[in-house]
Amino acid sequence: MHLFNRVKYHTPESVELEFTLAGIGNRAWALIIDYVILATTWIVFFLAWAFISAQLVDWTADTFGSVAGIWLVAIAFIVSFVIYAGYFVFFEALWQGQTPGKRSAKIRVVRDDGRPIGLQQATLRALLRPVDEFLFLGAFLIVFSRREKRLGDLVAGTIVIQAQAPTSSATLIISEQAKSFHKDLLQIADLSILLPDDFAVIREYLQRRSKMGNKARVALSRKLAQQVQAILHLEELSPTINPDVLLEAVYLAYQEKEF
Repeated sequence: MHLFNRVKYHTPESVELEFTLAGIGNRAWALIIDYVILATTWIVFFLAWAFISAQLVDWTADTFGSVAGIWLVAIAFIVSFVIYAGYFVFFEALWQGQTPGKRSAKIRVVRDDGRPIGLQQATLRALLRPVDEFLFLGAFLIVFSRREKRLGDLVAGTIVIQAQAPTSSATLIISEQAKSFHKDLLQIADLSILLPDDFAVIREYLQRRSKMGNKARVALSRKLAQQVQAILHLEELSPTINPDVLLEAVYLAYQEKEF
């Protein structure tokens, strides 16, 4: 494993994006945080389950004897596994590849092509997690694989990357119209819908547009603006808004929005 191992992929818009893989240290820290949350949840569950079970066993003792106790223990194990696997599936599918631990460690799971993971990928990763944790198999694979993949990542077709921190807009030329319009965007648009890799595409375009030919620049800016409008549900915006102004405004608004 190399320090700050990086991976590249190309978007459908022919923009090359590069991300830093999360590394075993960040992933271990995220897992510790997640397990603290899980342990707290388990303790609450088992305390409640112990109280309910005691009442049920006393109530059914004369009729079912020890059979009820065996069933209650079996159900408790099943529910505890559902909590364990469901925790990772729920958060990774809902939070765009992040659990509370991953969000704290500023890492997230994406597909091999850089796109967000779905329910299928999150489920495969969660179901194979116990195998990865048996004798530290997952840690071994992460350390010695080129893309730092545990078994769950290999099967699900995912990688874990460091979350992109927005770069300063000081290196970009932002129009006054965009500076004004971005304040309106903060009020009318939910910027949390925009994924970090979507933001990265906008940033790459704004950084490289000055080196593009006029025809290619106009075509790409219009295409990106249409995609951003669809993602942010801004189809009702006036068609007279310049695509570059919209992209600049989204760039500024995304950095100021508190998620």
